[in-house]
Amino acid sequence: MDGEELLQGGDTEASWSLLSWMASLLMVFGGALPYVPQYQDIQRSNHSEGFSTRVCLVLLIANILRIFFWIGKQFELTLLLQSVVMILTMFAMLHLCCTVQNNNRVSTKQHRLSGTTHPHHLNT
Repeated sequence: MDGEELLQGGDTEASWSLLSWMASLLMVFGGALPYVPQYQDIQRSNHSEGFSTRVCLVLLIANILRIFFWIGKQFELTLLLQSVVMILTMFAMLHLCCTVQNNNRVSTKQHRLSGTTHPHHLNT
C-alpha cells in the first residue's frame, strides 16, 4: 500500500509539474499568438490598413520597462520571457508593416511616374 501511495503521489507531482510548465509556455507565447493571423493577413493582402503601429509602440515601451524593472528586482522568469517574446513579435509586426507600406509607396510612385511623365507622352 505504501509503495502504491508513493507512486500515485509521484504521478500527481509530475502531473502538476507538467501542467505548470504548460501554463508557463501559454503565458510566454499567449500574448503573441493573436498577432500570427494578423501578420499572415497583412502579408497575404500586402496591405497594413487597420493595424495600428501605435499599439506596437505602447507594447514595446511597456515590455522594455518590464525588462528594466526585472534587472532591478527579479520576478518570475516566465514574465521576463513573455516580455522578450512580445518585443520580438512587435518588431516583426513593425518590420512587416514598414515593408508593406514602403512597397506600396514605391509602386504608387512608379504608377504615377509612368502614367504622367513618361517621355513618350511628352512628345505627343
